[in-house]
Amino acid sequence: MDQVLNKVGSYWFSKRASKEIDSIGSDINSISTSIGEGAKWMVNKIKGKMQKALPDLLKEYDMPAGLFPRDATNYEFNEETKKLTVYIPSACDVGYKDSSVLRFFTCVTGYLEKGKFSDIEGLKTKVLVWTKVTAIKTEGSKVHFIAGVKKTRSRDAYEVVRDGITIDKF
Repeated sequence: MDQVLNKVGSYWFSKRASKEIDSIGSDINSISTSIGEGAKWMVNKIKGKMQKALPDLLKEYDMPAGLFPRDATNYEFNEETKKLTVYIPSACDVGYKDSSVLRFFTCVTGYLEKGKFSDIEGLKTKVLVWTKVTAIKTEGSKVHFIAGVKKTRSRDAYEVVRDGITIDKF
C-alpha cells in the first residue's frame, strides 16, 4: 500500500511541479518582453531617437493633426511596413467643428502613407448609423472618409486636437 501511495504522491507532485515550472516560464517570457520594450525605448532615448507626438506624425504624412482624440498619445509606427497602431485609454466619441463625430475603439490600426490612412480597424463614423471607416484620404483642403460610401469633409475641422467623450460600447 505504501508503494502505491508513494507512486500516486510522486505522480501528483511531478504534475504539479510541471505546471508551476510552465507558469514560471510564461512569467519570465512576459517579463523579458516588457524589459525588451523598455530597453528599446531607453536605447532610442539615449540615441536621441524619441517618438514624435502623434499630431506631428500625422502632419508629416499629410493627415490632419487633430484626427485622433487628445488622450491618444501612445502609438506604435513601423516605418518599414507603415503600420500605425494608436492606443486610446477608453472607447470614445470625438465631435469636430463641422458637427461630424468619429467613434474610436481603444486600439485603432491601419497603414499610414502620404495623404492616406488605409485598412483601418477600430474607427467608425455616423452616416445614418454608425459605419466602419475603412480609409481616410486627404486632398488639399478636403478629407475623404471611406465608410461604405465616400464622405468628404473640410480638412479645417480636423486640424485641432479635441477631447473624446468616453462611451460604454464601441
